[in-house]
Amino acid sequence: MKQKLLTIFVTAILLLFFQNTAFSQYIIGSKNIDFNQKSLHNFTTIFDSKQNQLSINEVLKIDKTKFNPLNDENHDLGFTADNYWLHFSVKNETNSDLKYYLESSRPIVDVANFYKVIGNKVVSIQKSGDNIPFKERSFKHRKTLFTVYLLPNETADYYINLKSDGEVINAPVILRTPMNLVEVTSFEQIVFGFFYGILVIASILYFFFFYAMKERVFLYYGLYVVFIGLLQFSLDGYFYQFITPNAGWLSNKSVLLFAIISGFFLGKYAQNYLKVAQVSVRLNTLFNVLYVFFGLLFLVIIFIPQWFQYGYPVMNFLGLLLLILIISSLIHIYVETKKIYSFFTLGILSLVTGFVVFILKNFSLLPYNFITENSSKLGTGLEVVFLSLSMASLIKDLKEERENLQGLALQKSEEMNEMKSYFLSNISHELRTPLNTIMNFIESIDGETDSKSIQEKCEVIRSSSSSLLSSVNDILDFSKIEKDEIKLEEADFDLYRLLNEIRTDTLNRAQNKGLDFQYIQCQDLPKMVFGDVDRIRQILVNLLSNALKFTSEGIVKFKVDCEIINDKVALNFIVSDTGDGISKEKIDSIFDSFSQQSINNSRKYGGLGLGLYIVKALVNLYKGDIEVQSIVNQGTVCNVKINLIKVAIKEEVKLEEINNYNLHGKRILVVEDNAMNQMVLKMITKKWLNTEVDYAFNGEEGLEFLRKSKYDVILMDLQMPVMDGYEATIEIRGGNSGINDKNIPIIAVTADVMESTKDRVKEIGMDFYLSKPVNKDVLFEIIQKCA
Repeated sequence: MKQKLLTIFVTAILLLFFQNTAFSQYIIGSKNIDFNQKSLHNFTTIFDSKQNQLSINEVLKIDKTKFNPLNDENHDLGFTADNYWLHFSVKNETNSDLKYYLESSRPIVDVANFYKVIGNKVVSIQKSGDNIPFKERSFKHRKTLFTVYLLPNETADYYINLKSDGEVINAPVILRTPMNLVEVTSFEQIVFGFFYGILVIASILYFFFFYAMKERVFLYYGLYVVFIGLLQFSLDGYFYQFITPNAGWLSNKSVLLFAIISGFFLGKYAQNYLKVAQVSVRLNTLFNVLYVFFGLLFLVIIFIPQWFQYGYPVMNFLGLLLLILIISSLIHIYVETKKIYSFFTLGILSLVTGFVVFILKNFSLLPYNFITENSSKLGTGLEVVFLSLSMASLIKDLKEERENLQGLALQKSEEMNEMKSYFLSNISHELRTPLNTIMNFIESIDGETDSKSIQEKCEVIRSSSSSLLSSVNDILDFSKIEKDEIKLEEADFDLYRLLNEIRTDTLNRAQNKGLDFQYIQCQDLPKMVFGDVDRIRQILVNLLSNALKFTSEGIVKFKVDCEIINDKVALNFIVSDTGDGISKEKIDSIFDSFSQQSINNSRKYGGLGLGLYIVKALVNLYKGDIEVQSIVNQGTVCNVKINLIKVAIKEEVKLEEINNYNLHGKRILVVEDNAMNQMVLKMITKKWLNTEVDYAFNGEEGLEFLRKSKYDVILMDLQMPVMDGYEATIEIRGGNSGINDKNIPIIAVTADVMESTKDRVKEIGMDFYLSKPVNKDVLFEIIQKCA
């Protein structure tokens, strides 16, 4: 019994202690009235309302036991988009009016509202935060400041509502006297003025160096200094106060945008200054990969606003990786060459030290003061000083480096070509994915409506999408040609049908433009030949499209001649027009990539300037010949000669249009990470009878589906997180999803149409390859054939 009473007594004492600690009141009396500044963290409690945007009246009704103590002077709430409420109470025991200024949170907080409450009644509201125009702030200062005014013997509760868009929220609660605020502000103005002055002088100086010496390292360094200055300008609240005082999009996103850009230019500067490409291909590649992530984050911030709150931690992580890369490069250079970049190393160490001190302060491991609060700024300032000194040694070495410019230029040219091919291949892949969605949705809408108006609009979208897909294919083919990966996929095909389709399409396009079109075909043209039907179509369509594009009036002719020797067919395609023609000076360069007769033509007619470049490459694959003759303002004649193999005519099997999409109980597993692509496949397969479809978001999830259920066929995407399509296929063929599924038909459904991808698909044991955009009839036929 005594032990029970003792336990109750100790519990009551502890509850009383914690309650008094959490909800104690700061009393201003005659003995403590002379302070300059006072942190009220010991008298403040905090409540996280998550994403709930509560009103002050709702907060007043919350049980005070749900508020937690604010134990640290510089309490760090981390990267967050939550709503936080701080509460403290102040009592004036003097017989005088008291006026103080309360500083709370960093300048870049989005919402900072300050409420004075007496007896559960709100008596005043003050607003701050960079989500409102600067002129609407209750206290017009770059910092988050509020006025605390207490009458004699008055007791008031104060509530602060803080909300950020994902940035770190620091929650100091510092009470300052008017004189202390003036002193602190004046001191900061001097220090900040010196800091920004150094940045301005350094940037201007090195822009002059770049202008005089044309060395990109000076440009990268100058731009880095500019954007790191703009970053600090935003963090200090000056950008919002002076550049975007009306708040808005740029005000809210300036910190993150400037951080990304300054990180990019710091990387480029370090990469060039240290000559990373010359000392380590791997490190140089890692730098380039990191820039891709910087670019992706930049695009996410601009085009996907709902992901913005994740940008801050991601950017901090990318910044950490960048510093690790730079330090790794310095270590690698020292190990390989024993060369030490003293000033550069000191600069990077100053930057790292400044941010480490700042982070330790945020974690309450260092006290809150001017040095720790502005340590990142001081580290950046020292970094700029040391990096500027390092640039002086670079200038001294330039004379020696000039002697090696020829070899260096060749190396950089190769790197740029590699990056260009990679970029074109990657961007083409990314474009085909949304095109898959657009073209299939338009097909569905067109088939489900009888409205002529909607059908006409669908046709416009379909035509535009096809034009874009054609451009994407040209870019992909260009990338394949650059990498020497383009191949012919030859098979028997109906030459009559191909030429008739091209003739009909060209006739319609010519009539729409008000041009005459003539088609002439030799009488002994064979019906069936052996070749790559898609590539021959591409050659002819590109030639005819050029003829139509550059002819404003007159006629376009398409003539097909042939000569048959045994089983060989020598085809001669002649396309002529009465268009603008090509000058003699330009005729030798028309087969170059990204080339049109003139810039004005490019603007007038559009296009990528890849058509004839691709035609020439395809004709070369056939070991054929192409000749162009042209007269300015009279017209152009293109003559293409290629050899094909004549094929005996087989009994024609009449293909009927698929009207009954019935798979008779087949089960399909779709492994696809893109939600829109899943939606396209759902839209297609929902009209199929007796068909069951399950969806997995990556290869690992697909293997789990196979272990639990029986499927007849798998539609497998290739590029997925966690486990991609290649890895999943290898696991399946190895029996790791079940011995009975080792030979299950797997169809690759991907936007990647590179030849290396097709070869890899066959190599690992996939049965079919299908490129996006997906044709529903082709998809059904393939599934029906293999399932």
